[in-house]
Amino acid sequence: MSDLKEKVEDLNNRILNGDILGAFEDYYAENVVMIDAGQPPREGKDINRTYEEAFVNGLSEFRGAEVKAVAIDEDKGKALVEWHFDFTHNDYGVQKYDQVAVQTWKDGQIVEERFYKL
Repeated sequence: MSDLKEKVEDLNNRILNGDILGAFEDYYAENVVMIDAGQPPREGKDINRTYEEAFVNGLSEFRGAEVKAVAIDEDKGKALVEWHFDFTHNDYGVQKYDQVAVQTWKDGQIVEERFYKL
């Protein structure tokens, strides 16, 4: 089993078990850039931490999440994770969608993550 595969599996499992913020602290680099398709990039861990905290704190009902597929390219430091989410958020209302997260890893941490809703 590859080192990247183990890290991606651990990250996904921690998210599934509700440890979103702890996983963020452990697996995201200080200079991380996160990009939701069609939105401006969020640059740096502090800005992204604030965004993640607001998301987690705004959840009013979490009905589930599922990892549908994972692809890893160890040589390029890339991971693609297809997710299904079902939740209600105070700011976004009822949300039920599929999403692909495209992660670029360097030195054991995510330096870029792009999100595409399906």
